[in-house]
Amino acid sequence: MGDSDSNRRGVGASVAPPRLLDQVRAQLRLRHYSPRTETAYVQWIRRFILFHGKQHPLTLGTRHVAVFLTHLATHDGVSASTQNQALNALLFLYSQVLGRELEAMGGFVRAHKPRRLPVVLTAAEVRAVLEQLERSSRLVAMLLYGSGPRLLECLELRVKDVDFDQKEIRLRQGKGRKDRVTPLPEACVPKLREHLGRVRALFETDLREGYGGVLLPAALARKYPNAGREWGWQWLFPAGRRFRDSAAGVERRHHVHETAIQRAVKRAVGAAGLAKPAGCHTLRHSFATHLLANGYDIRTVQELLGHRDVKTTMIYTHVLNRGGRGVRSPLDAVGL
Repeated sequence: MGDSDSNRRGVGASVAPPRLLDQVRAQLRLRHYSPRTETAYVQWIRRFILFHGKQHPLTLGTRHVAVFLTHLATHDGVSASTQNQALNALLFLYSQVLGRELEAMGGFVRAHKPRRLPVVLTAAEVRAVLEQLERSSRLVAMLLYGSGPRLLECLELRVKDVDFDQKEIRLRQGKGRKDRVTPLPEACVPKLREHLGRVRALFETDLREGYGGVLLPAALARKYPNAGREWGWQWLFPAGRRFRDSAAGVERRHHVHETAIQRAVKRAVGAAGLAKPAGCHTLRHSFATHLLANGYDIRTVQELLGHRDVKTTMIYTHVLNRGGRGVRSPLDAVGL
C-alpha cells in the first residue's frame, strides 16, 4: 500500500463532522429562520443536553423531552410561551437535524398561562409620552402607536418599505415570517421625510469612506451582491456607530438596537408622570384598542397586527369592556 493511500486515509480521518449545534445553526439558516430564533433554539438545545448530563440527543427521546419541559414549568417557573419555545426548539432538533420524529408530545406539566389584560394608554397619555421623546426615538414611538408594528419589526424597516404615495408601510418577514401592510400616519410624513434626509447623508458618508453595504438576507446577498449599497435597502433607523462584521470581514452599520428605544420610552413614561407600567409594546396595544374603539372590525385589526389567530386579537375587546365580540348593542343607539 503506497504513501498516497496512507495520506488519503490520514486526510479523511482528520475531517471531523460538524458539531451538533453547528448543524442546528446550518439547518436554521437554510430555512431562513431569524437570527433571534436561531439564538433561542441553540440555547434551548444546549440546556436540554446539559440537563441530561451531556448525553447526545440521539440517546434520548420523547420521555426525556417531557421531563425537561416539566422541569422548566415546575422548577424554573417559566411562562407558557417560553415553554412552547423550548418545545419547538427540540422538535426542530429531532425532525430537521437528527432526522427522527418524536412521538406525540404529552405527559409533561404545562406552564400556567396567566390571563392578563394588556396595559393600554389613553390618547392623552400617548401624547404625553411622545412629547418627552426626541428625534428618531420619537419617530419610532409614533410608528409603534400609529402603525402597530412590533418594536423589532419597526427597527428592521428598510427605506424602500415606506410608501409615501400610498401612505403605507410594508412589514416584511415579521413574526411568523409573513409580510403585511399597515398605514403610514399622516402625522409621521413630514418628520419621516426630514429623518430620511439625515439617513441619506449618513449613507453617502459611509459610501465615500468605503465601508461595506448594509446586511442583507443571505439568499438575497448571494443573488444581488451589490444591493447592500443601494439606497432602498438601507435601514430606516440606522445605528449611530458602525460595527465590524467578522463573518463578512467588513465594517458596516446595523439598525438601532431595540434596548436603546426601550430605555428611551421607559424614561419618557416616567417623565410624563404616568403610573402605568408602560413600554414600547404598550403603544402597539394602544393602537389596536383605539382602532376597535373607533369602530374598525376585529378582522381588520387582526390583519394589521399580524396575528395568526383572531383569538389573540380578541383580548382587546375585553380591554374595551365591550363584550366578547366587540359589538355595540343596537339598543345603545336608540337613545332611551
